[in-house]
Amino acid sequence: MSRDGLFEKFGIELEYMLVRDDSLDVAPIADRILELATGSITNEVERGIMAWSNELALHVIEIKNSEPVSDLPMLVDKLQHEVEELGRLAASQGAILLPTAMHPWMDPHSETLLWPHGNRDIYNTYNRIFNCQGHGWSNVQSTHLNLGFATDAGFGCLHAAIRVLLPILPAIAASSPAADGALTGWLDTRLHYYRNNQQRIPSITGKVIPEAVFSEAEYEREIYQRLRRDIAPHDPDGVLEAEWLNSRGAIARFDRNAIEIRVLDIQECPLADVSLAVLICAVLKGLCAERWSGLAEQKAAETGGLAEIFSATVQNGEQAMIDNQDYLALFGRGGKAGMTAGELWQALAADCASELAGAGPGIQQSVETILAQGPLSRRIIRALGDTPDRERFREVYWELGKCLAQGRLFL
Repeated sequence: MSRDGLFEKFGIELEYMLVRDDSLDVAPIADRILELATGSITNEVERGIMAWSNELALHVIEIKNSEPVSDLPMLVDKLQHEVEELGRLAASQGAILLPTAMHPWMDPHSETLLWPHGNRDIYNTYNRIFNCQGHGWSNVQSTHLNLGFATDAGFGCLHAAIRVLLPILPAIAASSPAADGALTGWLDTRLHYYRNNQQRIPSITGKVIPEAVFSEAEYEREIYQRLRRDIAPHDPDGVLEAEWLNSRGAIARFDRNAIEIRVLDIQECPLADVSLAVLICAVLKGLCAERWSGLAEQKAAETGGLAEIFSATVQNGEQAMIDNQDYLALFGRGGKAGMTAGELWQALAADCASELAGAGPGIQQSVETILAQGPLSRRIIRALGDTPDRERFREVYWELGKCLAQGRLFL
């Protein structure tokens, strides 16, 4: 056990769309599904160490481990079991679960229904301030990876490492190449909308890459106090708390001693999500151990430069070119020609080969496949072809739904 409690406890949250099993149009029935599970409308269904819960949009439902676990790979089977159980309830209502981070043809302005129960005051306040009818609110499904820490020093080390790694996460996790019935030109369209949908109050999202703060006191002073000040004129009743408002790509949760990474698009099945989480944690562990660069160098990484690399991977995924030598040096690759984000991930995975092998052959093979064939967005684009029509979208996304139901990668 490490003194700072790093890489000992993990949590994963997976958001899925409910869609009609005949048309694949969104099915706003999350409340009905949760009611079927418990006999009454509820925000959350506890299932041992697992849970199901609602989200902002009524066609989205979340699966998660509600208790932290010490073994990430074991979540593959547990999450897949929950997918199958939830799928059975959805089938009784003429629906299926659909993966990927954005529905490819949903019209959020005419099809969005917000969760009308329980926490509706929070959702209604968000809607009044930001108008939650756009893609960036109601058509964004993600994977949240929660990593624990036990001390202030542990938080600082982990936050520094996560800030450094965030810019290249879309290169392996992008799964949203389409919206409004067409390819968008962004590998990660969800993040393109995500970083712009709260511009009315820019401090809520910042540059997505969190500010260089490395203690709870700094975080409170530099981030939470500013959020409270900026939201106050729009929320005079104080419905929205700073911890909920914070929409950076990684957010500190001091109430549960964790940092939640939020820039990961959801993948085609839990095996893919957990495999990427294992790879991400292996690299973060290397950064925290100062394997490639010192903690001082990581803390000094400038937010603007990190944000520029992030923008490149949001648009181009693994093909984004990185020529920022200071950034490459943080991973022991400085002083050379630039490299693509995909090439950097290949190198990091090779450095972490023993950790990946220790996670088991299924995860190791999945990581190798994703790095070789590109993120899910790249594979979806390849399957769709250059000018896909609605029928081709339906065929490809129907296959993605089968991948989720069967727990296999989309190849």
